[in-house]
Amino acid sequence: MRELRYFLKDTQRQTVDFSQTEQSRGLPPPLLEKPVPVGAQCIALPLPETWAEITRQTTVAEAIAQRESRRNFSRDPLSLAELSFLLWATQGVRAKELPWHALRTVPSAGCRHPFETYLAVSRVEGLAPGLYRFLPLSHQLVVLELREDLPRNLVRGSLGQSFVGAGAVTFVWTVLPERTEWRYGAAAHKVIALDAGHLCQNLYLACEAIAAGTCAIAAYDQQLMDALVGVDGEDEFVIYLAPVGK
Repeated sequence: MRELRYFLKDTQRQTVDFSQTEQSRGLPPPLLEKPVPVGAQCIALPLPETWAEITRQTTVAEAIAQRESRRNFSRDPLSLAELSFLLWATQGVRAKELPWHALRTVPSAGCRHPFETYLAVSRVEGLAPGLYRFLPLSHQLVVLELREDLPRNLVRGSLGQSFVGAGAVTFVWTVLPERTEWRYGAAAHKVIALDAGHLCQNLYLACEAIAAGTCAIAAYDQQLMDALVGVDGEDEFVIYLAPVGK
């Protein structure tokens, strides 16, 4: 057990030759987001000017004070505007006219933002049940697969935690480590784990602002969850998930 504690310490940075990272060697950075599959449908999300009615009921102080993990959800749907707000709060882009990074609503080491957001949608107004992926650079969703069986598969993939399949939508975050490795080499992996915490905490607070709830999930079957969202499990794999509901 003790040897695993070193992952929590600043040990890698002391031994990494940063002059040999891909960034230092002048290699181009990985893409900021995965491309849209050929022929896939994209859905524009409501923009911030439409959020006033859904977000003004709770102050930041109230959201922090009320924040807790919530595992009981009603059958009420989320509106598309509410989902749009949650996506912006967790991975939204504030500025993208930059050469190799985009400023977002959450911090990330070196502004690398190594995550992709997949959505297992069950009850969102205007969206058919199925699997979607968030496109933060254009604030859109890309439709990956329309299917009704995602709740059952989410429960199976999360080791039988039934509430994971009961939300209106489940956020499933994958990580593409190369985005952070490009800058930090072997020192990348500790900060990737820290970054995952940043984005999920924003989801907690944003949920409180719209009278919804969430619960972070780190216990899951890696192979089943990777297969559920259709990633290879090596260069991209699930790192965190969180059901959301009213």
